[in-house]
Amino acid sequence: MSTTPEAPTQEALWPEELVVSGASEADPQILSEVTFVVFDLETTGGAPADGGITEIGAVKVRGGEVLGEFQTLVRPESPIPAFISLLTGITDSMVAGAPSLGGVLPSFLEFCAGSILVAHNAPYDVGFVKAACDRLGHEWPAPTVIDTVKLARHIVSRDEAPNRKLHTLAALFGSPIEPDHRALQDARATVHVLHALLGRIGTLGVTTLGELRGFSAKVPESTRRKRHLADGLPSGPGVYMFRDEKDQVLYIGTSVNIRTRVRNYFTASEHRSRMREMVARAARVTPVPCATTLEARVREIRLIAEHAPPYNRRSRKPERKPWLKLTAEAYPRLSVVRDVQADGATYTGPFSSQEQAEQAVAALHEAYPLRRCTPRLPKRPAKNASACILAEMGRCGAPCVGGIDIIGYSEIVTQVREAMISDAGPVVEASLRRATSLSELQRYEEAAEHRDRLLSYLKGAARAQRLAPIAAVPHLVGARRRDSGGWEFALVRHGRLAGTSVSPPGADPMPYVDALSLTGEIVTPREVPYPSAHPEETEIVLNWLEQPGTRLVELEGTWAWPVRGAAHARHSLPQEVHRTIVLE
Repeated sequence: MSTTPEAPTQEALWPEELVVSGASEADPQILSEVTFVVFDLETTGGAPADGGITEIGAVKVRGGEVLGEFQTLVRPESPIPAFISLLTGITDSMVAGAPSLGGVLPSFLEFCAGSILVAHNAPYDVGFVKAACDRLGHEWPAPTVIDTVKLARHIVSRDEAPNRKLHTLAALFGSPIEPDHRALQDARATVHVLHALLGRIGTLGVTTLGELRGFSAKVPESTRRKRHLADGLPSGPGVYMFRDEKDQVLYIGTSVNIRTRVRNYFTASEHRSRMREMVARAARVTPVPCATTLEARVREIRLIAEHAPPYNRRSRKPERKPWLKLTAEAYPRLSVVRDVQADGATYTGPFSSQEQAEQAVAALHEAYPLRRCTPRLPKRPAKNASACILAEMGRCGAPCVGGIDIIGYSEIVTQVREAMISDAGPVVEASLRRATSLSELQRYEEAAEHRDRLLSYLKGAARAQRLAPIAAVPHLVGARRRDSGGWEFALVRHGRLAGTSVSPPGADPMPYVDALSLTGEIVTPREVPYPSAHPEETEIVLNWLEQPGTRLVELEGTWAWPVRGAAHARHSLPQEVHRTIVLE
């Protein structure tokens, strides 16, 4: 037990609710299979930077079995105060022949290597060891640490124990080892306290290190009682759907481990009030096991679009995303629409918002003198037609009054179409030229507007130019090696995931590829050059295909991006503009 039982300066670095430091809430390590090193220090009572360690004691345990012990006195760099000697029984004469901290620390770090550290009031003890590493030139391994004081505060009530001191908890749990302010003896007592605490939370369904990190008594009992909803769920990848008493889907999510992820909704790791409200309404959880994580992510997108769960915020109305449209008429114009149709028009997008789509329109208007009026114009101007102010400013060819004939206007339309589907160069040049001239006039806000318009255009155009090529591919099979061995395969048809499969380690993968091609979904291409799936699904598939290590096994047709497209233009922008894109 630490000589100084409470250390406010260290406590400030370790939040009250944090039982476990350094572990992810998704850590799947089973507690009964974890190797713990339970340790304790005796010190001179000073600050960690003073290096006043006088004794180190540690016990290595796994599954309730003691694997080894470590104990040594340490010669501190300063005399031991009398009141400390009275408390611990360790005197200057006892440590006079003991090794220095520099001689002990490497052996202790080796004893702890690969283990989870446990200490009673861990910030104090860990603070001394970490400070010693910094001062003596040893790398601090940053292990996962469990603090039994914090854990006890969550699950031992005041009615059971007036405080969380080691002596009090050891007596409460009937430890055969009585703490006596000596490092090894106190570490042994802490082992019994740890096992008792883990036994208690085990009855609440906390079985992994990640669940322990998320554990907190502050979770409402009504929420904790619903942990049984995770019982029996598969532990592999897939989708999970929370449903209420009327079987309405409340929320849809995905995970590489369905059971572990669902359990987290009933612990302190879930901080979102919206999710707490959802859990309060939930009556059951429906799993949708998937062969691969790619399939799980795609199924999540489709199910959200199908059920529109009230607690999901994204992908609920994918059909309502805005697109930029170059109309098909005698004198085409640009407009923002919510539907892509096979009407001969040219589309780009989708954009994330109406504002972003309108900014893209403004960027194209900056580069090309397209008309901005909305009426459909005849091939020959009406006798009583009059030009707008944009024509007088030279910002429009004024086809409404014969300022430009249909052939000349068609040439402009062709350039706009190329800017939307293949060549972003002219738009970039026009926007940057205008922004630069405004900056030179110190009209910085206006210059920023032109920059934002350009970025919106490039973002939407790059997305469209990425989606269109894969939409034209009728058949593609990609493969990636699995960490556990074997391969996982994805069948993509016209931008839609038509199926996935896996082959076991050591097996010939080609029969699995052939079976996937034969049994995969038959996908009908759309009449417009865009995927036969929601763009978000196609982008998930593309992200998987474009990862390093993915191999193309089969490909029908051509899959390529335009060389001078919007994606290339984004990466070729001046550094100050490019930085803005990265921050988005």
